[in-house]
Amino acid sequence: MEILMTIILLLVCLVISNIISHYVPFLPTALTQIAIGVGIALVYKEFHLEIETEWFLLLFIAPLLYNDGRHFPRDELWKMRAPIFGNAIVLVLLTTIGGGCFIHWLIPDIPLAAAFALAAILSPTDPVAVNGIAKRIHLPESVLNLVRGESLINDASGLVAFNYAVAAVVTGYFSLREAIFEFTYMFLAGAFLGLVLSLLMTWIRYSLRKKGISDVTLHSLLQLLAPFLIYIVAEEIFHASGVIAVVVGGIVHSVLREKAEPMQAEEQVLTENIWSTVSFILNGTVFLLLGLIIPPSIRSTVENPSIHNTLAVGYVLAIGIVILAIRFGWSYLFSCFEHRLKRDTNVAKPTVKMTLLISLTGVRGALTMAGVLSIPFLIESGKAFPERSLILFLAAGVILFTLLAATVFLPLLSKGETADGELFNYLDINTAKSKLLLAAMKKVRSEINDENETAAYQLLDELKQTFKQTNIDMSSKEKEGNAFLYKVKEVRLQALKVERKYMEDAMEQGEVDEQLFQFMMNAFEMREEALSRNVRSQFSFLVRNVFREWKRASGRRRNASKFQDRMAQRQAGKEIFLRSSQAALAYLEANMNELGEAPVVYSVIFDYKRIIDRLKGPGQFNASVEAQKEELRIVVMDLERSEIRRMHETGEISSEQAKDLRRMVNHIESATLFEHAE
Repeated sequence: MEILMTIILLLVCLVISNIISHYVPFLPTALTQIAIGVGIALVYKEFHLEIETEWFLLLFIAPLLYNDGRHFPRDELWKMRAPIFGNAIVLVLLTTIGGGCFIHWLIPDIPLAAAFALAAILSPTDPVAVNGIAKRIHLPESVLNLVRGESLINDASGLVAFNYAVAAVVTGYFSLREAIFEFTYMFLAGAFLGLVLSLLMTWIRYSLRKKGISDVTLHSLLQLLAPFLIYIVAEEIFHASGVIAVVVGGIVHSVLREKAEPMQAEEQVLTENIWSTVSFILNGTVFLLLGLIIPPSIRSTVENPSIHNTLAVGYVLAIGIVILAIRFGWSYLFSCFEHRLKRDTNVAKPTVKMTLLISLTGVRGALTMAGVLSIPFLIESGKAFPERSLILFLAAGVILFTLLAATVFLPLLSKGETADGELFNYLDINTAKSKLLLAAMKKVRSEINDENETAAYQLLDELKQTFKQTNIDMSSKEKEGNAFLYKVKEVRLQALKVERKYMEDAMEQGEVDEQLFQFMMNAFEMREEALSRNVRSQFSFLVRNVFREWKRASGRRRNASKFQDRMAQRQAGKEIFLRSSQAALAYLEANMNELGEAPVVYSVIFDYKRIIDRLKGPGQFNASVEAQKEELRIVVMDLERSEIRRMHETGEISSEQAKDLRRMVNHIESATLFEHAE
């Protein structure tokens, strides 16, 4: 009963903290939740909560990191692999050694090995708190991706370093060779197990579907169980890093879902909604627990007459500043090295301001507290663990210091804050809509297969038309947009050459008469001239103009006195243009890899498909195609909701903008369902 009441209390506090954050937007939700936890612990002093590191990692860290791995942009992860692994491994080592030496020098009563343990557990960063801060300010996307990427890995490296340092204090024995070997084994074995177990669970779901067991709730439950099973197998059976295993498992699951195991729309919607709820509860509960365990953890130090409270706070400030300074120094030096090494790839030149942003986003969180609480009370000789209560106090203090430093200084370093605390550097609402549409088009392209190709291309056409109708402010991305349009123009000119070649071959084979051939060649020249003159010319608009001119020309022919002759000429022109467009489309689809980037070629392909559909005439209603299109729409709308949540969490859009975008998606969903019902 006591456990049940504790869970209910935590959930109620979670609701209250989010309501408070709505009315006090300048205060990060994580800090509000910590304050509520501290308040409860101070009011109810008899309230006692023990957190074991093992179950904390299993219950909170495993599912959260698995979910992060599912949604982390893989392209960005690969692009930033050098700084991410540098921060996750090298920086952890530097923080452990440099911070440990400083702590031992500052407080000689803490043995060097124990100082290394404290510095090691202070090295992992917590991106959840940064996400809460990012909702109020607009942090650069590269900074957010870096701290999220390193947090997927540095939990494992920090825990390994911490465990070895604690073992050295307890047993008095330490072997650098064994530590390196164990870390390498845990990392590689964890990654391998994450890959294998994720593949195995995908195969199980596929086998169940093949046998007719396709209940969406069952499959959603299997996906929810995945991180727990992967973590338990990796940690308990193979003694590998469960943290690395769940991260790799999440990434592999995301890849397989896109490439080999497309989920049903209903299953995807249900799964994402479940994960959204679970991550919301776990993220909030982590910081509530942190607040609950801070007062009892530091009480011994505060009540100790031999340690002056002012001096203890001074220790916290000194250690916190040094920890952040090590992060600052490493980030700046690595950025300088990367800039010089990759100068040709336009890597941004490092600046003090950007390095400060990276440093302050290195907020420490609940993993640090859970780890430090696992320090044993006694060592092997039977004596008390040296300065355990002081170490707990210092860890809790540094966590709060990094949170407060990020809360205070990140807004000052970020541009665009007004006097009343509201921000004007959010994305324009139309720009946000365009990002949603681009993400939706990318999702539809990833879902295309032989069965739903027609429906997918029709839906892409609708999304593209909506994208064109959206009034987007291109001021910040004008150069990038012009470059994209220039590439589109080059591909269109290549396709136009194919059409011209087809027309010349048709003329040689006697399939068209001289008059029609001359008209079509003039039309090609007009289109080519328009493309060369105006990069933004719309392909379909040009085609409609050409076809309209053909109708006018055929209508003005005085030699064609009969209506049937004019209709036959128009039909001949329509058919030859249809065949030339089909030839261009076949060329584009056969040479996609050679012509350029996929989005560029797809853009031209979609235009040709739309023109071909129009030339073929109005099609009949196809119930199967409409059903497939509706299913794809549901997948797209769920993706758009996830994208809205991501943009809000990263501070790209405000709460009001997120509401407006959700209303837009809800309106589209209601209209779609109503149309289907009709």
